Amino acid sequence: MSESKLSIKISIADRYYPLRIASEDEEMVRAAAQRINQRIEQFNVKYSGQDTQDALAMAALQFVLSLLKYEKDDEANRIIAEIASLDNFLGEYLTRN
Repeated sequence: MSESKLSIKISIADRYYPLRIASEDEEMVRAAAQRINQRIEQFNVKYSGQDTQDALAMAALQFVLSLLKYEKDDEANRIIAEIASLDNFLGEYLTRN
């Protein structure tokens, strides 16, 4: 199953970046660039006079913090599911013996 690659240009902080991506990822890549630009704009409005690099750094920090929180929550959910599975296994074992 070969993925067809698509050449696109996205704009982040008024710079254009050429990318070759899987065609099914185009919508997500464009949405990601749009969210980054929105966050940069929010920082530029809130902290006028700041350099674009500062806005990019703060946007990146916020996105990574969100990712880390999601990963932590996901890991906790996996641990809870594993404990529930072990609890069910032990419950079945004890009722048979």
